[in-house]
Amino acid sequence: MENPEPDGPDRRTIVVIGSSTGGPRTLEAVFSRFPLVNVAIIVVQHMPQHINSALCRHIEEISRMNVKVGEDGETVEHGTIYVAPSEIHLELLENRTIHLFDDEKVRFARPSIDVAMRSLERNGDDRIVGVILSGMGSDGAEGIRHIKAIGGITLAQTLRTCAIHAMPRAAFETGKVDLMLPPEGIREQIIRIARIL
Repeated sequence: MENPEPDGPDRRTIVVIGSSTGGPRTLEAVFSRFPLVNVAIIVVQHMPQHINSALCRHIEEISRMNVKVGEDGETVEHGTIYVAPSEIHLELLENRTIHLFDDEKVRFARPSIDVAMRSLERNGDDRIVGVILSGMGSDGAEGIRHIKAIGGITLAQTLRTCAIHAMPRAAFETGKVDLMLPPEGIREQIIRIARIL
């Protein structure tokens, strides 16, 4: 499947979605009938390694985006969803290149949502979005704080729609979440951002 052309030669729209317990079902709702749009999406889902490929296949089946497990040194492209591999941290270098590295768990998690989100930076006309979905613990809260600090857009799943609402609650309690939305609302917001901003 062809990747759509970016808005400009150097601009990227990058969305980092973090999820844990209850995340796969929520991701299914977010990506169901998701069109091919000008956005690169990084999914950091806390999960056993043997589920990585199955999650990619399922998201690709229900959406029009390309979906793959992120690889070290890979340049992120619009039209693709990159799933962070289990048991290793993922960060983006200059908002462009995936870097995988082995280090201690952060907030009991590896890959850590905070690590991925905090690696993003102000970079030209890049548009940055951070999303926190269902999950235990507080991974992603500091990442949301960082994304807001660099001028990004921050979203979290409404608590009533979460299997476990600790992660979106922790994000909300930072005071840096722009919108709390159900999964379908998160899908529509990402599509709107990718097409309009």
